[in-house]
Formats: sequence, structure tokens, C-alpha cells
Amino acid sequence: MDTAIISHHKNFIIGSGPAGYSAAIYASRAGLNPILFEGMQPGGQLTITNDVENYPGYPDGVMGPSMMEDFKKQASRMGADIRFGLVTQVDFSVRPFKLWVDGDQLYTSDSVIIATGASAKWLGIPSEQKLNGSGVSACAVCDGFFYRNQEVAIVGGGDTAAEEATYLAKICKKVYMIVRRDQLRASKAMQDRVMNTPNIEVLWNQETDEILGEHAVEGVRLKNTVTGETSEIQVTGFFVAIGHKPNTDIFQGILNLDETGYIQTIPGTTKTNIPGVFACGDAQDKVYRQAVTAAGTGCMAALDAERWLVSEGL
Repeated sequence: MDTAIISHHKNFIIGSGPAGYSAAIYASRAGLNPILFEGMQPGGQLTITNDVENYPGYPDGVMGPSMMEDFKKQASRMGADIRFGLVTQVDFSVRPFKLWVDGDQLYTSDSVIIATGASAKWLGIPSEQKLNGSGVSACAVCDGFFYRNQEVAIVGGGDTAAEEATYLAKICKKVYMIVRRDQLRASKAMQDRVMNTPNIEVLWNQETDEILGEHAVEGVRLKNTVTGETSEIQVTGFFVAIGHKPNTDIFQGILNLDETGYIQTIPGTTKTNIPGVFACGDAQDKVYRQAVTAAGTGCMAALDAERWLVSEGL
């Protein structure tokens, strides 16, 4: 028996965060009456970000979760129907498009905006999974408090790792930053911040061979990427900050994705290879990946969707 359609919409937004909520604000103001399902992480990656200092309009900075709550409230005030739920399957082969939420709830929509963002990557070693939640974390802001005045390690050399290392340095006795190469990939500003923080020690040309500890993190065994020699450091917390993977698995074989899974859009637009389906935020941006650019593409997606609906007489 076919699943009964719960409701039909002019515009359906998959995912929240700066991109999804911004799309909802603009789509609501355009009279599209959008419905938005927030996904597994309502508010997106900014809900695990502490101080946001570079978003315009917040001269004194703002906490990531607080800013996302502001975005959500504004979208709701404009009339967006924001619900908790995860889109688990889509059918873009016919119009109206079909979308399943939480497995068995079927909705249809004339247009779709994808704002599913990205998720943290893991190293993939057994001890990482074994000790996840017992000293291993991918969110310094979430879990750093538990390691106050202790020694911790963080792996990664980009902006995320540098930002989280400086955050941890404020509350931890010492922070070891494990870097595979002989230089950081982080921006110059973030590199300067790391180098000027006395209790951060950068361990160059090192990779994580194993996280040590039976029931909780007790240390890390490192392997030198040049000589192959191993060494150990004693820490009670281990944080992973090696990048993100776009949350686009459900679009495999449906939308054009690049080799790493980012949705490919027509340059200068948010249009995908399927007319009526648009993508914004970190699901399609692997270059900038900032809150302000995500919000900008969310605006673009809503405007693109509105114009497309008009052109189709919908």
C-alpha cells in the first residue's frame, strides 16, 4: 500500500543552521509558506561553536547556540513551519517532489532547498570508537569543561583545530596540538593565535597511532610522519578536529556530487542538476564554509526557488 501523503507544500527546506534558517526567512517573506525539518542537529554546526566573533551585527560576539536560536525565532516569526525531524529519503524524479521524514512520513513539494550541512570527520582508529565519550570528543566547546586544569590533545591543523585548541587553552592546563605536517593549514590569524598561546604545544610531523587507555583516555601514542619513530604523551582528553563530511548521502545517484560528496551547483546560483531543487550552505560549499556565506547562499536559494516557481506557474 502506498504511503499516504501528510501534506503538500510550495517549498520544502531540508536542514537548519544559517543556510536553512536564512532560506526559511526569505521563502516566508516571499509567500512560499515553507516547511523546514531541522535534521539530526538543529541549528547545525554553530550549536557546537562557542564564541562567534566574525558574524556581522554582533559587535561583542555571540555564542553559536544563541545565534542559531535567534535565526530560528526570526524564521518562525516570518511564518516558516519549523519542525524536528530527519529527511531519510527523497524522490526527485517526478514533480511534485516526494520526501520521507523519519522513514515513513511522506510529504510532497513543488520546490526543495537542501541545507543539510556537514558533519565532523573521525580518524577511524579502533580506540577512537572505543573511548568515544570517555575522553574522546569531536567538540571542544561541548566537552572541554570536563577537562578543566588537565592536559589534553587535539588533532588537526586547520582553522577548526586552531580555534578549538585556543578555546581549550583557556580552561586546560596544557594543550598538545597534533599536526601531520611541518606547518598549519589554518588562516594566518588563527596561526598567530595558536603560536601566541603559551600553553599550546604544537607537535609537528606527528600522526595518531593509538589512543591509550582501557576505560578512559590516559594518553596518545604518536608516530613521526618523517622518521616513523613512536612516542607517547599523557593526556586525559583527546579532541578530533580534522574536517567535515557533507551530509549528502541520501542524494547519491540523484544529484550531481563532487568526489568528496559536496553538491554541485551551477556557478553563481544555488541550482542543482534537477530544476526546482536548490542547495545552499556547507552541503555545497567546500571553499568558504562560514556562517555568513552559508546564510548568504540560503538567501540565494530562497530567491532562486521563488523565481523558479513563478517561471513554472506554481
